[in-house]
Amino acid sequence: MGKSSVVVISAGLSQPSSTRLLADKLGAAVAAETDVELTVIELRDLAHDITNNLLTGFPTGELVPAIKAVTEADALIAVTPIFSASYSGLFKSFFDVLELGALEGKPVLIAATGGSSRHSLALEHAVRPLFSYLKAVVVPTAVYAASEDWASAGSTELSGRVGRAARQLTALMTRTSSSSTAGKPSVKDPFAEVLPFGEMMKARGL
Repeated sequence: MGKSSVVVISAGLSQPSSTRLLADKLGAAVAAETDVELTVIELRDLAHDITNNLLTGFPTGELVPAIKAVTEADALIAVTPIFSASYSGLFKSFFDVLELGALEGKPVLIAATGGSSRHSLALEHAVRPLFSYLKAVVVPTAVYAASEDWASAGSTELSGRVGRAARQLTALMTRTSSSSTAGKPSVKDPFAEVLPFGEMMKARGL
């Protein structure tokens, strides 16, 4: 059996970026737990292609291989900066352009960065529900890094959370890999066959 593939998604907007730094730490922690092939996707570099996809309905440019990598990955690490008590618009837009069901059953480790620890619950009230809606399997430990976490070099709190989340993601990958070979029947999404708005209008002669 080959290496498992893990895609690390960073929605950081600046360079250098604390969001990318946290994404790299999480990727390294997962790689330390198991033999994986890591692919890092910087959404900052795909911003124009993501906007074009939202406007036209079709992916173009570098967004095409990015979507393919995410769809085919065995697991994801998704890291966003927190703006206005929620994920960034770029982060949400990327997941908006994925096909419905693309993340179904996929293990996902969620993480975020922010200026203050007061915003850490955004992971639980915004990011986790997003991936639950997309039918992904989210690890119990979400990792939040505030500015003070980077400032206190001697602190082991952040590294402890990173390690725990990495172990949980690895365990989920192993479990998912075992169950996927059991020929589990797929569940049909009742909302997948909604008639497009244009066809509804045409049927009414409008």
